[in-house]
Amino acid sequence: MKTEAKTVLITGCSSGYGLETAKHFLAKGWNVVAAMRTPREDVLPKSERLRIVALDVTRAESIAAVFKDIGPVDVLVNNAGIGLMGAFEVTPMATTREIFETNTFGMMAMTQAVIPQFRARRSGVVINVTSSATLMPMPLVAVYTASKTAIEGFTESLAHEFEAFGLRAKLVEPGYAPSTRFTANSGSRMDGLLPEAYAAYAQSVFASLSQVSEVTTAADVAEAVWRAAHDESKQLRFPAGPDAIAMARAGGWIP
Repeated sequence: MKTEAKTVLITGCSSGYGLETAKHFLAKGWNVVAAMRTPREDVLPKSERLRIVALDVTRAESIAAVFKDIGPVDVLVNNAGIGLMGAFEVTPMATTREIFETNTFGMMAMTQAVIPQFRARRSGVVINVTSSATLMPMPLVAVYTASKTAIEGFTESLAHEFEAFGLRAKLVEPGYAPSTRFTANSGSRMDGLLPEAYAAYAQSVFASLSQVSEVTTAADVAEAVWRAAHDESKQLRFPAGPDAIAMARAGGWIP
């Protein structure tokens, strides 16, 4: 990796937002550490500025090993996450805890691990990727929305702590992105989460989603992360995609 270039560590790079963001930063000349639960060498272009590392954000020893191995970073992008869709009534609490372990506690653990080096250098940016579901909640994703809303509150408070040391914390809020694998990494967690009693309601929700005209792409998210990484103002939220931007404006979050 080139020592004169800045370095970004991005979690969840095997597909979707993380993969596109890694490609974007590589194309802009940055060193990229692409973290994946199961590393894949075939998804990113070969580059002397690229390192692919194994990382499980739910395991403290995995986080510690990565930070020990890769050296200093300038920006941490917490993107790794698990999607979940289903009726909350039948969602096991064990599944809820699993979602929070990755989407909430995993992000918090990664952030806590990077702060010492950032504070020592008085330089660094943490970007937490959440969801437009925090701007305008939608049905059948109560657990997922809760896990992301927790990170929004966490980041809002953390930004104040960071300011005292010249650091920055940002939120990137992607809109509805049908082209991404939102529920693909849920595995068997979604089994039975749309019982017969909810069938008609679920169909109406899916029908409304199929009629959405403005959606978010992975490229929209990568560009928003790039802007957040370079923004030196106090702007906290960076909605990604035309639908998310419209929601943020409607809610008064952005001009």
